[in-house]
Amino acid sequence: MDTGAGGNGVRVLTWNVWWRFGPWEQRQKAILTVLRELRPDVVGLQEVWAQGGENLAEWLAEELGMHWTWAASTAPERWQNHLGDSTVDFGNAVLSRWPILDRAVARLPAADGDDDGRLALYALLDAPAGRVPFFTTHLSSDIDGSAVRCAQVVELAGFIAGHRGGTEFPPVVTGDLNAWPDSDEIRLLGGYKTAPAVPGQVLLDAWEYADPAAPSNTWDLANPYVAQYSEPSVRIDYIHVGQPGLRGIGRVGAVRRAGDGPVGGVWPSDHAAVVADLVATALPRLP
Repeated sequence: MDTGAGGNGVRVLTWNVWWRFGPWEQRQKAILTVLRELRPDVVGLQEVWAQGGENLAEWLAEELGMHWTWAASTAPERWQNHLGDSTVDFGNAVLSRWPILDRAVARLPAADGDDDGRLALYALLDAPAGRVPFFTTHLSSDIDGSAVRCAQVVELAGFIAGHRGGTEFPPVVTGDLNAWPDSDEIRLLGGYKTAPAVPGQVLLDAWEYADPAAPSNTWDLANPYVAQYSEPSVRIDYIHVGQPGLRGIGRVGAVRRAGDGPVGGVWPSDHAAVVADLVATALPRLP
């Protein structure tokens, strides 16, 4: 069993858990199994469902002994119509091994007449290494929606800038961004391959530190839930980390895909997860 990042690190995971589609009850158990094995310290979840008094994030948190918070879409009707059930809510969530000291939600812009309530969720985590400003989001999924996603990234970047301060740990931004790694919106969010959306705010794509030979597609035609669609395999799920300071706290130690195969015969989601280990100890001082 994977033992997690350990006392000198923060293990971060992002995962789109595919709402209530497919064999969702079996998938829910498979998602829990993957999270138990990986033992993340903090998780950003997208397409989280809630119905009545039940919430997937709350159930996972209770099973894993974690804290949690979530934000529901304020315009879930498009998704509810697709599912055929107007009683199921749709949103983003954060699970944390440590207490959540603060939270905030930002509403993201949408194309005219096509608002499905996309959000960004912030949680300030009381980690042993210091407070961690953590964000998770889910950008527009239209394949031709790059301009909308760019507008969403501008709003997201401002939201991050407004909540990243007061701690040495850099901001950690997770989510299903529905965009190719070389797209305008990803470059805009990073701010190191084009001018950043917020001057001086650079967010490094953790996958830049991955083994170049490692499989990277999080939307993968090898997944039977994806094979029915026409879009090619691609990486659309991300962990971004702000620039570490001079002491190097928050630097990426390792990153890989996870949840990318069947568990007990059931694929957990239509997306693979991304998991990154961030180093929380300071670099030694130079002589």
